[in-house]
Amino acid sequence: MDARVREHAETIADHSTGIGAGDDVVIQMPKEAEDLAVALHEVCGDRGANPIYLNYSKRAQRAFKRSSEEFSEPGHRRALYEEADVFVIARGGANATEDADVDPETNAAYNRAMEEVKRTRLSKTWCLTQYPTASHAQLAGMSTEAYENFVWDAVSLDWDEQREFQSNMVEILDDADEVRITSGEETELTLDVSGNSTLNDYGEANLPGGEVFTAPTRDGVNGEVHFDLPLYRYGREIGGVRLRFEDGKVVSHSAERNEDLLTGILDTDEGSHRLGELGIGMNRQIDRFTYNMLFDEKMGDTVHMAVGSAYPETVGEDNEINESAEHVDMIVDMSEDSVIEVDGEVVQRDGTFVFEDDF
Repeated sequence: MDARVREHAETIADHSTGIGAGDDVVIQMPKEAEDLAVALHEVCGDRGANPIYLNYSKRAQRAFKRSSEEFSEPGHRRALYEEADVFVIARGGANATEDADVDPETNAAYNRAMEEVKRTRLSKTWCLTQYPTASHAQLAGMSTEAYENFVWDAVSLDWDEQREFQSNMVEILDDADEVRITSGEETELTLDVSGNSTLNDYGEANLPGGEVFTAPTRDGVNGEVHFDLPLYRYGREIGGVRLRFEDGKVVSHSAERNEDLLTGILDTDEGSHRLGELGIGMNRQIDRFTYNMLFDEKMGDTVHMAVGSAYPETVGEDNEINESAEHVDMIVDMSEDSVIEVDGEVVQRDGTFVFEDDF
């Protein structure tokens, strides 16, 4: 086993989740990530925790979705989640496009059925990470070895140093009322964030981390945004997304590629027509686009926004939480001809923050 796998497992246990004696730990990952699952079992044994391994298969999930006429909440799965203390989930299957032929309406129906189960999991301590596999290396346009280096370098960042750097942006956003984002000729968006909290993601729930994020108020988004970087969702690429918001709601949308999939996402439920998250990427160790949102949304010189559910921790007690069975992040490249303003003050220009020396 590569020594970096054990290091990855220890980072998850010690930094991301704090696995301790007596914790019931659910380890959910594909068979391609079995080395990481084995290392996590060793770490759990060292710490007196109790692991259970769920072998997640996109191929099996695809078969279930395509053969089912309707979906209901899996009570046995929810029962497991209710009893668990810690979840560790890794991406990294054999085929990154395995579920590309599942109908968007089917995906939406499945997600609606799983909504309460997902909320149960998110209420616990959890970590989502990536195991480097050949399929994701291919998606990123990299050799397997280069992709392994890329993933494990990103995972093994000095997270204390990253937290301190990102805290500068948290301080700016935490008491803010309005964020305005402009980029090129097609993005001019204002987001009301008054009363909401900003979180500092430094490798805990997401590993790698590298962003600060908050939620706009449900009715407080207005303007237009062009997400000029693509995303992979349900095994298909969605590219060139454009959304127009009025009073928080998407009133028109388009995509240059796979618009039907975007439409299916937005039509999942009422909450999927609104933004649940605004995130600012601040991890400059992630220096290339790889078609993997776990990494891409953390890149420096980017912002991302998610249609769908908001994280409850970001929503103030006097504001309404946007709830949805979906949470789909999309990215704007802010490296050129772009500005972030907070309450009328420029805090980032062309990817450089106001608290950096070369602003």
